[in-house]
Amino acid sequence: MARRIVFWFDFASTYSYLSAMRIEEAAQRHGLTVVWEPFLLGPIFAAQGWTSSPFNLYPSKGRYMWRDMERLCEMRGLPFVRPDPFPQNGLAAARLALVSRELDRIAPFARAVYSAEFGRGKDISNPAVLAECWETAGLPLHAMEQARAEETKKALFAQGERAIQAGLFGAPSFVVSEELFWGDDRLDQAIALATTL
Repeated sequence: MARRIVFWFDFASTYSYLSAMRIEEAAQRHGLTVVWEPFLLGPIFAAQGWTSSPFNLYPSKGRYMWRDMERLCEMRGLPFVRPDPFPQNGLAAARLALVSRELDRIAPFARAVYSAEFGRGKDISNPAVLAECWETAGLPLHAMEQARAEETKKALFAQGERAIQAGLFGAPSFVVSEELFWGDDRLDQAIALATTL
């Protein structure tokens, strides 16, 4: 079996944007396969008593995060526009991501969504924005309908259950074997471990 790194991401997550834009290239350099796992942080936050992103609940943390994103995006040559509102509603995008995974196009679709959201400040709950991302990823337009299917809705709910069972509490998260790594700044550490297995 190919060595792999499991990438758990939420489309509302700023730091997941950073990871999504570099993980495939980083993994390929080390002969690793990336398993893309979309999920929703909202239910996990709610279970902790949070009604919004901790970056909204703790203003000083939020101010730091936005400045940190500006610095990191500038350093990596990534465009960055703060989306409004934040966090974005990523439900439809997450369902579409599951469909795109079935069509073996989840990586380009996820990157297109993140680029629209954090690179151009677009509202990813807008069907027109998602349709543009879908087209950018080279996916057939008719397949978007599958995101509304009951089986897709159930699959996304199951993703949340799997995330909880894996001990996830934030995004991006990376799982290598049984080891959990949290945050874009831990991606390289996760890849390093994966290369030893």
